[in-house]
Amino acid sequence: MFEKLKQIKKLKDLQSSLSQEKAEGEKNGIKVVINGKMEIEEIQLNPELSREEQQKFLKECLNETMKKVQMIAAQKMQQMGGF
Repeated sequence: MFEKLKQIKKLKDLQSSLSQEKAEGEKNGIKVVINGKMEIEEIQLNPELSREEQQKFLKECLNETMKKVQMIAAQKMQQMGGF
């Protein structure tokens, strides 16, 4: 039972730690900021690009930034001893 409580505390600590983290991505003037809870905090578009270019680069930027957040989460989990 105490082992389960320790794991729950580790998870809460991890969640709290991740909420402080942010990752940024930028591609052709399009900028994205995502926090450790995988929530998009900011998107800046480049008005000089066509709609199609903005869509393409926004998608690429979001995917790359999500991967950064996932790497941060994996590193945090590893530092905390895994689960």
